[in-house]
Amino acid sequence: YSQLSNFTSYGDTTVAILTLEAFAGMWINTFLVCVLCIAWIKKKALNSNEKILLFLGSSRFCYLCFSWVYCSLSITYPNYLHVHPTYQLIVFFQTFFNCSNLWVSACLCGFYCIKIANFRNRFFVYLKVKIDRIVPWLLLASMLSALAIGIIAYDIADKKLGNNHNSTGRGNFLKVNGTVDENFFHTYFIYGFGYVTSFTAVIFSAVFLLFSLWRHKLKMQKNSMNSLSVEAHIKAIKSILSFFIMYIVNFIFLILFLIPSTQEENHVVFLSLLFLYAFPGVHSLILIFSNPKMKTTLIRILSCVKCKVCMR
Repeated sequence: YSQLSNFTSYGDTTVAILTLEAFAGMWINTFLVCVLCIAWIKKKALNSNEKILLFLGSSRFCYLCFSWVYCSLSITYPNYLHVHPTYQLIVFFQTFFNCSNLWVSACLCGFYCIKIANFRNRFFVYLKVKIDRIVPWLLLASMLSALAIGIIAYDIADKKLGNNHNSTGRGNFLKVNGTVDENFFHTYFIYGFGYVTSFTAVIFSAVFLLFSLWRHKLKMQKNSMNSLSVEAHIKAIKSILSFFIMYIVNFIFLILFLIPSTQEENHVVFLSLLFLYAFPGVHSLILIFSNPKMKTTLIRILSCVKCKVCMR
């Protein structure tokens, strides 16, 4: 009875902390999407950077929603989760929005690199000229790829859950939950493939931007001139390097979360979920503070909320 009580309290604590993280991340991404939608209505158009941010904020909001539902049900009400077709649909949407989040993030880093870096290579110059036309196709390709992987994840979930229902007795849902998690290594491998793909894009973007900044500094030293493009390089590199560092830590926790032996260690699983849920909100917050207009709007909203609270 004491072990069951400890497990219940641990599960409740985990759900409470992850709920706070998920709702904070959803609020941050909702703010990002709302600001962009208002700007879209006013200007009746969005530039390429704003389009990427709009897709990124939307996918992260939806990913946090479905991840929170999955985690809450799997810990608190596993009986309601492992039924047809609830589990398959949650796995599908979680996989779809997670993969779209990863690849749209990679598109954002690649966009910064192509837009800001200066190289004389013909292909790079072509990309720089055509980047505004390429961005919508990149976003469409990201959505279609995420949809394909989501369908594969749904099919795997349907087969594995059906096998487990046939092989286990009624009411033994804890065993079903453990077996499904072990057999879903293929689904987790799909997540890993998405991370590696976007991680590679971030690495190349950061390296090219650093090399471009280094060359630009050399030219400035020779000509003894100041340039505004250096500030643009530094801002982009700070954004990409912050994302790069967070992505490394996120990738490490993802690997730990996927290893079957570590799934038995509650503290490792808890730390992994803690960072995986924090990443979409924290990085979106960094993007908001790197944009002067969004930063001003957010500070204005927070100051108004603070004034109303003080008046009460």
